[in-house]
Amino acid sequence: MRKRWEFEPKNIFSELLILLGRITQENLTYQIQYLKVENEILRKRIGKFIRPTPAERNRLLKFGAPLGKRIKDIITIVRYRTFLKWGRIPREQKSEKSNKRGRPKTIKETCELVVRLAKENAWGYVRILGELRKLGLHRLSKSSVKNILKENNLAPSPERSRDSWDCFIKRHFQTLWACDFFTKQVLTPLGPRMFFVLFFINIKTRKVCVAGTSRHPNREWVNKKVKSTLPLLRSHENGKKLLIRDRDTKFSKEFDELFNNNGFSVQKTAFMSPNMNAYAESWVGTIKRECLNHFIVFGERHLRHLIKEYVEHYNATRPHSSMDNVPLEDTPSKKTGNIRCQSKLGGLIKHYYRE
Repeated sequence: MRKRWEFEPKNIFSELLILLGRITQENLTYQIQYLKVENEILRKRIGKFIRPTPAERNRLLKFGAPLGKRIKDIITIVRYRTFLKWGRIPREQKSEKSNKRGRPKTIKETCELVVRLAKENAWGYVRILGELRKLGLHRLSKSSVKNILKENNLAPSPERSRDSWDCFIKRHFQTLWACDFFTKQVLTPLGPRMFFVLFFINIKTRKVCVAGTSRHPNREWVNKKVKSTLPLLRSHENGKKLLIRDRDTKFSKEFDELFNNNGFSVQKTAFMSPNMNAYAESWVGTIKRECLNHFIVFGERHLRHLIKEYVEHYNATRPHSSMDNVPLEDTPSKKTGNIRCQSKLGGLIKHYYRE
């Protein structure tokens, strides 16, 4: 009787554990089914394909791999075959592998060609695509060309076709002139007075032509000086020429008509944009830095003499860094002989040559 009494509690305890296990398993099954249905509803509301990151894939593998084939009844974020594929990829590759899908990336050489065509021409996407197909590149589409230009910060054709000022200058470089005024304070019997100097510069040759100096350069004075200077400007180049000028009121409508009637096209710069007339502005800085700033000018005659001497030096004997460091009048120089120095303006301007 004692043995039977000792045995019965163990059986009751085992059966109790089995019963609790069955109840717990049923509860877990119901919980999993509920979560699965809830997940499906949420996925339908989102309506987007979810691409897990490498870190998220590792977490799913960590908790899903111990379930084995049973995960097939639970997994909803990806297909079961995709989950198995994740498990076959080494962890090092999973963290480095890209999540991008779709068509393969366009090769670098083709992208560079698309960018080159867009920069060198004002073509749209379809025109670039046609040029690529002519060259045997048939795999690109209109959207591919658009994406390549977007990645390289290139605007669409209407905005890209707007001619920049730099391109405009280069296109007319051979027959381009620029004009402007600069000022210099001069001591006169009536005290210091400001004088204005009108000049023209040829952008191709860099040669300068000074039209005149005046204290009161009104429109009539400017037009008069232009009439006397135009024969010199016409003699440099044949064909249609272009003149750049700013919006100074001294340049009148009659001023533009004088140039238009003599084979010139006048182009005005934007308001308060001296950089659009950079060659003329640069020459103003040069003559002031190398000549006028070193003198106290006494009278208009003295001013004209200083400008005349410097312009002759500038056009004939001064080397120019933008012209391969040779004078504008590139005359053959001797390789041997004694070196002499020719000076002007009290030794401020020096020219060295061989006898």
